[in-house]
Amino acid sequence: MSVKSCGIKCGVVTTAASKMDQMYIQTVALRDVKCYALHGYYPEEQLIGCHFVVDVEVKFNANSETENLDKTVNYEVLNQIIIDEMAKTQKLLETVVMNILNAVRSNYPFLISGTAGIKKLNPPMQGEIGHSYVALSFNV
Repeated sequence: MSVKSCGIKCGVVTTAASKMDQMYIQTVALRDVKCYALHGYYPEEQLIGCHFVVDVEVKFNANSETENLDKTVNYEVLNQIIIDEMAKTQKLLETVVMNILNAVRSNYPFLISGTAGIKKLNPPMQGEIGHSYVALSFNV
């Protein structure tokens, strides 16, 4: 433990744990979450559906309580958010990624940034297209 003097009659006590909180940015992510959903602008897309792949990544200030699930982001919760939002049919993937990020931020208000992205595999249009992709990010 060290004391940093402010030059008058005060001091700030710092510990190794509080130094760690200031030094690290934690990342928690789920990649390539595969879903079948009925998203699409055209009525046919909402009837036949399509395969999608979802990524979510969030960042926050790390803390010294690395074994406390309440002090981090539980990726099981992230997965459930993805499943829930992918089950709600939307015309545009832009709406889906916004809904995913809003739900994630609601569950974890301590986040400093995050990104959600969705790949629509083999979108129904002319040509051989591997996937379309929509992503949305936030920074606090």
